Amino acid sequence: MTTDYKLVTYQAGKEPHAGLLIDEAVFDAATITGNAAYGTMLGILNDWNAAQPALESAAKTTNGGLPLEKTKLLAPVLYPSAIYCAGANYVDHMQEMARAHKVQEAADPRGEMQYPWHFLKAPRSIVGTQAAVALPPHSKSVDWEAELAAVIGRPAKNISEDQALQHVAGYTIGNDLSARDGMSRAKLAPTSPFRFDWLSQKSFDGGCPLGPWLVPADQIPNPQKLGMKLWVNDVLKQDSNTSKMIFSLAEQIAFLSTRITLHPGDVILTGTPAGVGMARNEYLKRGDSVRVWIEGVGTLVNTMA
Repeated sequence: MTTDYKLVTYQAGKEPHAGLLIDEAVFDAATITGNAAYGTMLGILNDWNAAQPALESAAKTTNGGLPLEKTKLLAPVLYPSAIYCAGANYVDHMQEMARAHKVQEAADPRGEMQYPWHFLKAPRSIVGTQAAVALPPHSKSVDWEAELAAVIGRPAKNISEDQALQHVAGYTIGNDLSARDGMSRAKLAPTSPFRFDWLSQKSFDGGCPLGPWLVPADQIPNPQKLGMKLWVNDVLKQDSNTSKMIFSLAEQIAFLSTRITLHPGDVILTGTPAGVGMARNEYLKRGDSVRVWIEGVGTLVNTMA
């Protein structure tokens, strides 16, 4: 039987440390396992085959720990070699974006796309739960996007869809913040290959809130049956379920592995459903609080600064 624990990265003095969250208490992962290599999340993930049973065993024999309410949590993974983000992976989101851009909606999105489509976010754009996100000065139209995030625990290259989820260490929550007015260069023709500006739109500092922790994959029986919601200032904006993805997580991992080796710690953001701000011409402002909940995972909270 799986022990119910979560993996965290927390502030210990000046350094980030990996920890186990058990019954509202945080335990230092290196101390509780007796393995100094597990002092960071990447240290744990790079040794996931051995780390997983060691953590399971340690989680059964704990006493004490730091109270969660007095512990500063950081983003669970600092910093992955890559963040792969699925674009246009919910039909309802594709439809609302087509309307926002005044283009024809795809009659068969899966058939038209043929295979998953991803872009990259800069790993250093990651921030943790409760972090203040400074709205970038180059944008007045920063949007929210609630997403299930999967973290790789075993290297994956040319793997099958059936094998894909075996390479996932755990799940967390991502908010793919997007500077909508930075997505293209207005003075360039629509046909120009240099028109789109993914760096300005997706990779600004603080543009990838991630957290609050990492839930081991064996505690989430089916990542395609999870409710997800996002609120801005306690007003519900997104309300959906991961069952509505066009391409499942397993399909995404299998496809990505045919293009590049996925490494332990790599993060895959699996797409966002309908309800983003661009569809209603509504964007984040200083002081806004954004809360993202995913069933079985937890709640990620950030304030715009």
